[in-house]
Amino acid sequence: MVDLIIDKLQDIRFLTTVFSSIAAFATVLTFAMPYLSNDNLQRRMKSVAIERDKIRAREREKLAKGEKVALRTAPKAYMQTVVENLNLRKWLGEEEVKSTLVQAGFRGQGPYVAFLFFRMIAPIGMFLFALFYLFVLTHFQYPSMVKVAAAIGAAWLGMKLPQLFLKNLISRRQLSVRRAFPDALDLLLICVEAGMSIEVAFKRVSQEIGTQSIALAEELTLTTAELSYLPDRRQAYENLAIRTGIDGVKAVCTALIQAERYGTPLAQALRVLGQEIRDMRMSEAEKKAAALPPKLTVPMILFFLPVLFVVILGPAFIRVMEIR
Repeated sequence: MVDLIIDKLQDIRFLTTVFSSIAAFATVLTFAMPYLSNDNLQRRMKSVAIERDKIRAREREKLAKGEKVALRTAPKAYMQTVVENLNLRKWLGEEEVKSTLVQAGFRGQGPYVAFLFFRMIAPIGMFLFALFYLFVLTHFQYPSMVKVAAAIGAAWLGMKLPQLFLKNLISRRQLSVRRAFPDALDLLLICVEAGMSIEVAFKRVSQEIGTQSIALAEELTLTTAELSYLPDRRQAYENLAIRTGIDGVKAVCTALIQAERYGTPLAQALRVLGQEIRDMRMSEAEKKAAALPPKLTVPMILFFLPVLFVVILGPAFIRVMEIR
């Protein structure tokens, strides 16, 4: 088998055919991607923009039929049944889980129930898979207690997988918001100085900033809806700060709350905050650039220096061997 693979790798015709096939597939895929890709921005913005109309129509129908009003989408039946029967809200539920789900972009009761369900299923599934892999599929010469301990470690990893998944989503979402938020502040400043109200300004900025950050456009659209429905406008700003979890957004929300309460000029505060956020982003970039040389030291020692030594000393070594 190994000899066959080596012969194939040395066959020029075979390699030419393989690389030609890969190039042809890549070309077809490149031309087909624009037609196969979905417009995520338009889809998500449309779903958020018409959320109020859907809720209003649905609840009016339920009121007309005499049904019980529920503003949130019900979770899946089997997940809800498992969570309620095993009382997972008590054993696995945490108060900070809901805020974490909101920061990751999941809202309502359905994602919370799904998180509790998978937090229970993932350790069991990882434990059973590890046992099946260690005792059936493979034949490692280790004691049974070691294999069981490895399976327990896999179960612990499965318990942490939902949290790691949420942290990864939150970090990517926050990175998208951080990159687009200074430009959003500039647009918001222009709208405010043009005489728009804060609701209209948020709506306009959410439409324009969607090409840079879908997450930020979605959050601003939800804030616009909350400013229209909530009796206390301060709560809408606080909800925006909680959903994003970014210091710059929290500072802007605080400025908006102060302007709402004391009547302070909003344009100057937005201008100063926009410049501060840009300076913070630049300082973070400089910090990453300053940390780059120490990080490159180990790869250079392990990979670059041996190759450099071979290139420099290789000809001399060959000549010495020829003389001998």
